[in-house]
Amino acid sequence: MKPIKVMIVDDSAVVRQVLSSVLGADPAIEVLGTAADPLFALNKMEREWPDVIVLDVEMPRMDGITFLKKLMAERPTPVVICSTLTEKGASTTMQALAAGAVSIVTKPQMNLRKFIVNASDDLLGAVKAAAQAKLRQIKDKPVAAAKHSADALLPPVSPTAMARTTERIVAIGTSTGGTQALEYVLTALPRVCPGIVIVQHMPERFTAAFAERLNSLCQIEVLEARHGDRVIPGRALIAPGGRHMLLKRSGAQYMVEVVDGPPVSRHKPSVDVLFRSTARAAGTNATGIIMTGMGDDGARGLREMHEVGAVTFGQDEASCVVYGMPKEAMKLGAVSREIPLQQIPAHILRNERP
Repeated sequence: MKPIKVMIVDDSAVVRQVLSSVLGADPAIEVLGTAADPLFALNKMEREWPDVIVLDVEMPRMDGITFLKKLMAERPTPVVICSTLTEKGASTTMQALAAGAVSIVTKPQMNLRKFIVNASDDLLGAVKAAAQAKLRQIKDKPVAAAKHSADALLPPVSPTAMARTTERIVAIGTSTGGTQALEYVLTALPRVCPGIVIVQHMPERFTAAFAERLNSLCQIEVLEARHGDRVIPGRALIAPGGRHMLLKRSGAQYMVEVVDGPPVSRHKPSVDVLFRSTARAAGTNATGIIMTGMGDDGARGLREMHEVGAVTFGQDEASCVVYGMPKEAMKLGAVSREIPLQQIPAHILRNERP
């Protein structure tokens, strides 16, 4: 296999050195070069075009967003955004994801050397996933077995866990490519729609900026979930990065618990945790939807929803950025039906039963 050719674009010499060290240590990756800004990068890329670009968002002469839009218009190339974990950085990164970036990797403002130990797996995984991208169609890649299952947070579901109620709940899980897909789905929903709970794999703090952006675009209310928030019609709650979100029921009311715990299916928040808790709390009153994403998080949880009588959908391969999570759910028999992204809003609004 040919190594993945990577160009690193960041105005910090230290960041360029650290990223080059992390990526260059992997035999599957070749660092073509580094550049202090997009204009320098374009000059170098004329000689040899990279498979993946690791891109900062705040740089002199040309910012990362402008460069990204130029790339997507003239020569689409998979881009991994490397952004600082700040509120300003999170807001700008949301613009980058909306413009077509594949994923986010966070970099610290201090102690970059420690980054090599703590975040190298995330960076390498993001670059290798992006390398498979043809932007709108990425082939799936095998992933390592999960270290934990949802058992780490809550016990398995009993088939008789929840009787039918009148309040419908929609649970959605997604990862790579999910920011654009969720924007499409949620902006298409009218104010009167079922309560929605969402896990989108995303780093801490970025989920707040993501929810704020969606809230400004949607008719429904979109919030980053807080412990004890109610799930009500016309509201979507997004699990905060770095925490698990569980659906709970008290009498006729649904609410969420936001808790710490180990990564489940290698993720925190985990779709498996959300789906299992939805199976336990809502049973046949729930609809589960697994969307574009790398890996298998959510497949087992969606099967548990299916087994207790929930309606379950998987996004079809043609409309996925990454047909990984839906494919694994299909393999487990967790999906009632596959549907294209364009049909998901209509199915959220229907009162479907198995």
